[in-house]
Amino acid sequence: MRQALAEAGLAAAGGDVPVGAVLLAPDGTTVLATAHNERELTGDPTAHAEVLAIRRAAQRLGEWRLTGCTLVVTLEPCTMCAGTAVQSRLDRVVYGARDDKAGAAGSLWDVLRDRRLNHRPEVITGVLADECAEPLTRFFRDMDFKPRPPMG
Repeated sequence: MRQALAEAGLAAAGGDVPVGAVLLAPDGTTVLATAHNERELTGDPTAHAEVLAIRRAAQRLGEWRLTGCTLVVTLEPCTMCAGTAVQSRLDRVVYGARDDKAGAAGSLWDVLRDRRLNHRPEVITGVLADECAEPLTRFFRDMDFKPRPPMG
């Protein structure tokens, strides 16, 4: 989780929501991929830390099935990221801070443990929760809420 927190710091430095992710191999120690939110950097609404880490790990392994792997992320995954975790066949998702507004791993929705789906990863919650929540709280507290100029 500490490595995911370092990734979250990179997201914040780039002006994005400070969320970081690390994807571990089945041995639980080998890092297959790291990522942080890159929506502002890339202009891609799907560039969430979890999705990027899953993509990078799959590319590294040459396989979309990430059976046995663990995703560690600083914030509870949203519905898109939870769905990506299910579709990639991750064995487990570990997250720090709860997301009561958009969380899909037990807070608002529970996509990861939905019995109607064909794959349900193990979910481990609250790992370094306060440390993971602090950069998010700071980011949104300090954020400039001025509207952005129209694109184009």
